[in-house]
Amino acid sequence: MMLLSCSGGSNVGQLANQACVELTREGFGKIFCLAGIGGNLSGFVQSAKDVQRMVVLDGCEVGCAKAIFKNAEIPLRGYVVLSREGIDKNKDFNLKRDDIDRVKELIKNAASSQGGPEPAGQSGCCCC
Repeated sequence: MMLLSCSGGSNVGQLANQACVELTREGFGKIFCLAGIGGNLSGFVQSAKDVQRMVVLDGCEVGCAKAIFKNAEIPLRGYVVLSREGIDKNKDFNLKRDDIDRVKELIKNAASSQGGPEPAGQSGCCCC
């Protein structure tokens, strides 16, 4: 499961990133480099096109991750916008455990809507 998150300059961007880091540590998916896709680096773009399952997180309605996927012509799957889920965007970088756990659950729910677990060895990554 590919996890791609906004890491923007607000609490919601940092919440998205922190949740993906923690889920990767816990063995639920693997965080990948959204900036590599945005930079149109071929290996990163191809990995995102080839992977069977992914969750893409934007912190807010600006939608940077969504725009990156559109520009790279990659189908957007498992898309979550944290500010649509009742988490207010602000500049408080003292992330709350409850918010991180809530985002992790949102990611798991988005992943479960795509079917069962990804087969072993099918991470789709050739780059990170």
